[in-house]
Amino acid sequence: MEKIYKNCQSCGMPLKKDENGGGTNLDGSKSTMYCSKCYEGGAFKNPTIDSAEEMQKLVKGKLKEMGFPGFIAGLFTRGIPKLERWKNPVNH
Repeated sequence: MEKIYKNCQSCGMPLKKDENGGGTNLDGSKSTMYCSKCYEGGAFKNPTIDSAEEMQKLVKGKLKEMGFPGFIAGLFTRGIPKLERWKNPVNH
């Protein structure tokens, strides 16, 4: 049975906040691991991001655009290196 995650395992966004209900796998089914902003059709939407640090920088910038203070954005992004996508270098 596939594990169900509470947060996107690429960017850390709570999956319940994803307006599309999650990304999509190659067969069109919903991904239980990644959000729709990161993953579509079985592939990462932004393949040029190849490290947790780059993802942290991107997400921190998006959170600041949404009005979050820098220190809060930093707190929200500090767990990104521990997410599944970044644990195994082959998955990038």
